[in-house]
Amino acid sequence: MNVLSASTTATPATPRRAPAKGLARVSKATFRAHIVEGLRRAILEGDLPPDTPLVETALAAQFDVSRAPLREALRQLIDEGLVVTVPYTGTRVTGLTVDDLREIQSMRITLERFAFEQAWSRRDEAFRRALLQRQAALTRAIDARDDAGSIAAELDLHGLVYEASGHQLLQRTWAGLRGRLQLYWATHHRAHATRGPRRDSHDSYVAAALGDDLAAMHAEIAEHMQRGAAQTEKFLRARQRALQHDTAQEA
Repeated sequence: MNVLSASTTATPATPRRAPAKGLARVSKATFRAHIVEGLRRAILEGDLPPDTPLVETALAAQFDVSRAPLREALRQLIDEGLVVTVPYTGTRVTGLTVDDLREIQSMRITLERFAFEQAWSRRDEAFRRALLQRQAALTRAIDARDDAGSIAAELDLHGLVYEASGHQLLQRTWAGLRGRLQLYWATHHRAHATRGPRRDSHDSYVAAALGDDLAAMHAEIAEHMQRGAAQTEKFLRARQRALQHDTAQEA
């Protein structure tokens, strides 16, 4: 697949016509945001799988925009880690390997344990309310079978402890990991044939985060992030074998 498929949930952008009298012109930033949202959703919902080439001319026609806002949108997705530019090859959806998966898991465990160490004494009633609200938002996205929405909600849920930590460098590190995490969760859902995580997947995590035992929280983080990892690795290996087979057939 070289362009955003017709099956994606994204709708075409507002055509670039002269605005009617009395109506404000649609800004370039609005076009960019529309493209970013459409491409992000297509990537996370599997319409644009990892390693799919992104052809600027085709995408500009798909969204009915000029190349300028499209390139700005692609730069934002590159910054998020969802898209990568490969020299002499072009721009494509970021791939994910088994080694990537293991690095993400080990980094997440280390960072989130440290985040809870920093935030443990800072947890208050506002933290409790925010955590429960974010868990409820995740549950609503799961119930709606909104895959991209559940990924965003899961990022918000796990992101709370980083916000509460008061550690700016840690927060920047977490922000830099978000794109890879979105790809990981999208792959995890495909591997388990689900449209989001299990409905009860964060119950024990939230309970530990609101509890009084930091050691139990540390243990829960490791267990939480390893659940289903074997199946996801198996899925990635199968996809890599299929890709290698296709490449060999084209050679």
